[in-house]
Amino acid sequence: MANIEREAVVIPDVPPNTHAAMAQQRVEELKQWREQIPRFAIPETTDEVRRLSAAASVPPVFIELTNVAIANQSALVRTDGAPPAEVRDLLSYADAYVPLADELEALAQFIRYSTTAARNLAGTEALTTYSLAQRLAKQKRYAHLKPHVADMRRALGKQRKPKPEEPAKPAADGAAKTAAKVAWTAPAPDPMKE
Repeated sequence: MANIEREAVVIPDVPPNTHAAMAQQRVEELKQWREQIPRFAIPETTDEVRRLSAAASVPPVFIELTNVAIANQSALVRTDGAPPAEVRDLLSYADAYVPLADELEALAQFIRYSTTAARNLAGTEALTTYSLAQRLAKQKRYAHLKPHVADMRRALGKQRKPKPEEPAKPAADGAAKTAAKVAWTAPAPDPMKE
C-alpha cells in the first residue's frame, strides 16, 4: 500500500463571539427598563391594543373638557372615577413616552437593517468565493476544489434546473422510438392490393 499524505486542515483561531455577549447585555438593559418605566404594561392578548384603541384615540381637548366639567359639576363626580389631576397625569405620561416608543421602533428598524446588511456582506463574500471556486475547479490544477464546490452547491440548495426544452426532448425522443417500433412491427403493405 502506498503511503498517502493527507493535508492537515488548519482552522484559524476564531475569537469568542463577543457580538452575542454584547447583544445579550443590551437585552438585559432593556429588561431593566421595564422596571424603570412607570405604568409599563404587557398586553394579555394579541388583540388588546385594538380593543383599547377606540377610547385611546379620544382627542386631548375632549378629555380636558370632561376634566373641567367634573371639577365644576358635582353631579358628574363618580366614586370609582379618576380625579381630573390623575387623568391629566395619564395624558402627560402618554405624551411623554410616545416619543420614546417611536425612537425604540426606529432603533429596532435600524438594528434589523444593520443585521440584514451584515448578512448581505457575509452572503456576498460567500457567493463570490463559491463563484471563484466553481471557475477554478474546472482547471486541472484546481480539481481538488470540486468536492468543496459540490458541498457548497448542496448547502446553497441550488440544483441544476432543466431548461424548458430539455423535458420536451426526452418525450419527443420516446414518441419517435415508439413510432419507429410500431412501424417496424406493422405488416408491410401488400402491393397487390393497391
